[in-house]
Amino acid sequence: MSTHDERISIHTFNYRHEAEMAKGMLEANGIYATVFSDDAGSQEVSLQFVRGAMLMVKPEDAPRAKALLKLP
Repeated sequence: MSTHDERISIHTFNYRHEAEMAKGMLEANGIYATVFSDDAGSQEVSLQFVRGAMLMVKPEDAPRAKALLKLP
């Protein structure tokens, strides 16, 4: 993975749908985001409760993304 592809987690949500909504809001504001959730391809949704769903962005987008989502 090159530095260009690097992503960092800016927040971990309890539920994937919350992370997906936040992702959509960021993308509507020009910030590319991804959601990482270890839920066995949505086959084991209960795994989200263990690790949550991480919202990830490029490091340089993190301050603006957190401000848009009103995250600490």
